[in-house]
Amino acid sequence: MTATEGVLAQLAVQFALLSLLSFGGVNSIVTEIQRVAVENAHWMSDREFATYFAIGQAAPGPNILIASLVGWHVAGVPGALIATLAMCGPSATLVYVISGAWERWRHASWRRIVQQGLIPFSTGLVCASGFVLAQAADHSVMTTLITLGTAGFVCFTRFNPLWALAVSALLGLAGVV
Repeated sequence: MTATEGVLAQLAVQFALLSLLSFGGVNSIVTEIQRVAVENAHWMSDREFATYFAIGQAAPGPNILIASLVGWHVAGVPGALIATLAMCGPSATLVYVISGAWERWRHASWRRIVQQGLIPFSTGLVCASGFVLAQAADHSVMTTLITLGTAGFVCFTRFNPLWALAVSALLGLAGVV
């Protein structure tokens, strides 16, 4: 097996496993993607990961783009294809297989309990992902304050979050960050 094939195999295995953990979408496992890509495999730096996450969020399309971008960074176009297919395939297959039984037991009390239990679980995973991304992106007191201010703005007001993005962009243009 060549080095490239080894990396492609690693991408396939890692993203296939992560796919099965992605309750609440890919944002719920960003923490694990970061741990695998940055800390374990050393495929990229924290800053590069944060940049790819931002690109994946800004680009139109599904949030799954972070997997494609990590794969592309690691092994080019083949890496992007492998990571994307590995991220989508196992979870889509599992949902297809389980959906028939899940629909059959739609009135069962245990089903409602499981659904209610998954809400805080997926919310916690998404919050943990946000925390890891903030740590990767915030490298000064000012950027930390902007992150905290933006989070507070989004959580405690009913204004459109784009206002916080605009203010942050203006601070960057002004050279504050």
